[in-house]
Amino acid sequence: MIIRIMGEGQFEVPGSLFDELNIIDNRIVELVAKENEADYRTELSRLINVIKSNGKQLDDASIVESNIIVPPEDLSLQEAKEIFTGSGLLED
Repeated sequence: MIIRIMGEGQFEVPGSLFDELNIIDNRIVELVAKENEADYRTELSRLINVIKSNGKQLDDASIVESNIIVPPEDLSLQEAKEIFTGSGLLED
């Protein structure tokens, strides 16, 4: 699966990582709903780090459609309320 991290490029990530990413994504949705900004930031950073450490960064010259777009690490809690709703970035 191809994941774009806004401002950092695209990463090809093994599909076997989906469940782990989905768990983190669901936790972020819960934290945003509770307005727990500190833990939300920790989990968003964790999501990005898992993608980067397990994925292969694609060349910027490649044009590949992303399956998932992850917001940047500095996304505010207010902005996150518009993105991390329902099932989050990854469909359950």
